[in-house]
Amino acid sequence: MPTRSLDRLRSELEVTARPAVPLPGAGPAIAVVFLGSERPEPLASLIRDYVGPLTSAGHAVECIVAVEPWLRGWAADLGAAAEAGVPIRVLVGAYSMGETGLLRMALPYCHAPALLIMSAYHRVESDAIPALVDALRDADLVAARRWPRKDSWISRLQGRLFHGLVARLTGSRFHDLGCGVRVVRRSLLQELPLYGDYYRFLPVLAARDGFVVREKDCSQHPGDARTRVYRPGTYLRRALDLLGLFFLVRFTQRPLRFFGLVGSLLALGGAIVLAVMGFQRIGGQGIADRPLLLVGVLLLVLGVQAIALGLVGEIIVHLHATRQRHYRLADSAGAHRSE
Repeated sequence: MPTRSLDRLRSELEVTARPAVPLPGAGPAIAVVFLGSERPEPLASLIRDYVGPLTSAGHAVECIVAVEPWLRGWAADLGAAAEAGVPIRVLVGAYSMGETGLLRMALPYCHAPALLIMSAYHRVESDAIPALVDALRDADLVAARRWPRKDSWISRLQGRLFHGLVARLTGSRFHDLGCGVRVVRRSLLQELPLYGDYYRFLPVLAARDGFVVREKDCSQHPGDARTRVYRPGTYLRRALDLLGLFFLVRFTQRPLRFFGLVGSLLALGGAIVLAVMGFQRIGGQGIADRPLLLVGVLLLVLGVQAIALGLVGEIIVHLHATRQRHYRLADSAGAHRSE
């Protein structure tokens, strides 16, 4: 791209990155946050489809567009926002950081107490957005569920298996964590430590911490109905994410229970193998050249190491316990007696 074009594009983004203009009255009530990290659709179309119904319903809206560096040009398509008169701010990441990082980057620039978060492409029909925002009155987070689904049976089967594993590992039952369209209170995002690829599991983490989480059915957008088959590496990363989620939900404050259980099973298996071989050696059978001896020793050593790792984790939790809040107060009532 010529240098003059790059300079002009940079100046346009600098203008749009100024602080959002305060709306009349109490300021914006909802911040619409677009996370641009993959499969971007025209930004003007997204703003028209998802911001328009909110302004028509009387909501005071601000718009935040957070994008990866390679989508800088896509984020400059701000014609629809100018026509709607919506305050907008464009944030371009310095490096690729995924949707979770983009959300953390956008949060300090959101002035509204509630956020409507969505990806850079259509997921649900736009006419479902106002009702989704209104549902936040009785919850801390409302997650859109694409229903009825228009995907192929392969995509629906993958979704059922994935959500079945999530429910089994965490005890939280959700139906469409992959949708990504969520309305959430800003205070919730400030309390939850989001990192990595855990934005997908935001409803699960919020429910773990005692926030009120709801799912609301929204009609699936026709452009989102497709067959989803990913590379093997993607499925492996999802499996690792599920393992990490299982540990975070169940054992964050009790690491010894996890590592101790795993270590005990390994050590017990190794001890049984070595005991059997010990009795065989007493009976006169040679064991020096048997691979099973090495397996038993390996299992025992791994078990002891896992238990030791759990003990180290317990020490770390103990040392930081006074600096962390391990509770969340949902309500408080009572009366003071004045002297």
